[in-house]
Amino acid sequence: MISTPAAATTAAPSAARPRRLGARMWALAEIRWATIATVLFAAGGLTQLAGAPAGVWWSLYLACYVTGGWKPALAGLRALRARALDVDLLMIVAAIGAASIGQVFDGALLIVIFATSGALEASATARTADSVRALLDLAPDQATRLDPDGTETTVPAAGLAVGDLIRIRPGERIGADAIVVTGAGDVDQATITGESLPVAKTIGDEVFAGTLNGTGSLTVRVHREAGDSVIARIVAMVERATATKSRAQLLIERVEQRYSIGVVVATLALFTVPLLLGADLRATLLRAMTFMIVASPCAVVLATMPPLLSAIALAGRHGVLVKSAVVMEQLAGVTAVAFDKTGTLTTGAIRVTAVLPTATCGLDETGLLRLAAGVEAHSEHPLGAAIVAAARDHGSDIPPAERFSSRPGHAVEATVGGRQVQVGKPALLDAADPARPGDADLAQVRRVVADTQQAGRTAVAVVIDGRPAGVIALADQVRPDAAATVAALANLTGTAPVLLSGDNAGAARRLAADTGIADVHAGLLPEDKVDRVRALQQQGRRVMLVGDGVNDAPALAVADLGVAMGRHGSDLALTSADAVLVRDDLTTLPPLIALSRRARRVVVANLAVAGVFITVLVAWDLLGHLPLPLGVAGHEGSTVIVGLNGLRLLTDAAWRRAARSAAP
Repeated sequence: MISTPAAATTAAPSAARPRRLGARMWALAEIRWATIATVLFAAGGLTQLAGAPAGVWWSLYLACYVTGGWKPALAGLRALRARALDVDLLMIVAAIGAASIGQVFDGALLIVIFATSGALEASATARTADSVRALLDLAPDQATRLDPDGTETTVPAAGLAVGDLIRIRPGERIGADAIVVTGAGDVDQATITGESLPVAKTIGDEVFAGTLNGTGSLTVRVHREAGDSVIARIVAMVERATATKSRAQLLIERVEQRYSIGVVVATLALFTVPLLLGADLRATLLRAMTFMIVASPCAVVLATMPPLLSAIALAGRHGVLVKSAVVMEQLAGVTAVAFDKTGTLTTGAIRVTAVLPTATCGLDETGLLRLAAGVEAHSEHPLGAAIVAAARDHGSDIPPAERFSSRPGHAVEATVGGRQVQVGKPALLDAADPARPGDADLAQVRRVVADTQQAGRTAVAVVIDGRPAGVIALADQVRPDAAATVAALANLTGTAPVLLSGDNAGAARRLAADTGIADVHAGLLPEDKVDRVRALQQQGRRVMLVGDGVNDAPALAVADLGVAMGRHGSDLALTSADAVLVRDDLTTLPPLIALSRRARRVVVANLAVAGVFITVLVAWDLLGHLPLPLGVAGHEGSTVIVGLNGLRLLTDAAWRRAARSAAP
């Protein structure tokens, strides 16, 4: 009923804000009118039941007509002006027809249903547009440009040109896609690649707009304009994918068009033909309006919505937010599942997994971890925080450190307990003193580093007094329920899930081995994930993608169904997704699909019941004489039957049955 707004351009953040405000105001207006119409409808029903004078509740119902029906009426008239007939106009005519023969309650109900659905659609569309455009705010508004004479000038980031040099200080967001020309540092680029750890950047490496520089100062040369940056392309991909989904609804619109034309033509024929043959005006009008009521799609709509909405409510009670009835219905058709890695199958929290001291360093695991934590307590790096947390978990005190220094992207060092301790990348070993006792230690540590990295974990070397002392292994933690979820989904869909990760190949392979996934794709940028999802779709599969980050948003939008992690998911991922795991509980995915399949079966049964009632009532009205009270009773009775059947899915027993049917 409400068209999808045109795709936003990749403009600067300041230009996007007014458009976001307009979308929000539009959605609020839709919600306001629908709410007023619903309140008036409820008031009319209560006063009618209370036995108030007919003029009172008739006035309330007619006010409901006006507040809830003027926008659909306007949309229907515009469509009619364009030589099209849609359900908007049909519903308004049916509601007016019902009122004209005294059935004002039925007409008001149609108005409320239509106004409410329009408000929900407007709100969802506006939120999507807001979130997509807000992504551009990740890139800073300003950047520090280095002029040819060496001076620094603060300029708008959107105005940077290819070839400009900009300086990125520690803690600043990068203003453009660029190449590092001087300096070194650790850059958190999870918004683009989804990597769980900051990435060391040195001369010649690429950095992306919107990512965060951690330690170290960088001078970078812009090599893409703002409108062509990776983050701008993410926005464009999400918007194109959303528009494609909207076009997929054209088939439904064509069915509505034909149905609307058929009902209108039949109603006019029932009214005009008998009149031309000399029939009584009042009796003819009564028969035509009876046909309009019994042929209205209200029963069909209610046959579909109660089971789907009940399933949505039930899923919500178990921690899954499904954004629409269409999504709940489409979940039943999922035949392939793709997972992001960091923050989805893993917790996104880095933990120490092993402490491996050398044989001759004179320290046990606790002692080595304690000294490393003493140095890292002064560092702001996430790996350092994990080492300090592990030392505290072991019950160790954190010893004081003196003369702390840092080489961004390489190592930190300090004097702890009179010993010179260095903690950093394995390259730190190249400078270690290969004295006689340390020669064997160096070889041992190198082997441990190689084994750790091969297993997909991060290796941190510890050097004490210039000699290799050991290795600390760290890794993102796999969610405890990940393996069971993967197995259940493989059983349910008939296809093993796929892993799509922006992280390195070693980490992706380790996670795949832990969760039972065989098909692994690592080192993917956002557009690469989109390509992988489309490749699955080209194989005839309906793909559900589960992710959490901004980098997952384009693929979430392209996938047939997108599911976002709720607790730590980015705003764009949460908005681009069709469903949200509010508590990040992966075990709810298999029951959700099973529940959707059951809801679909109930919908089919309800449509059969509604179809039989409509067919019988319409045939009775066309071939015989259907009394108006009996027509209304049959029409409303069919809606009650299918409504109650759908409400059976509200019970917790329905979720338990879905969970049992989804178990591997």
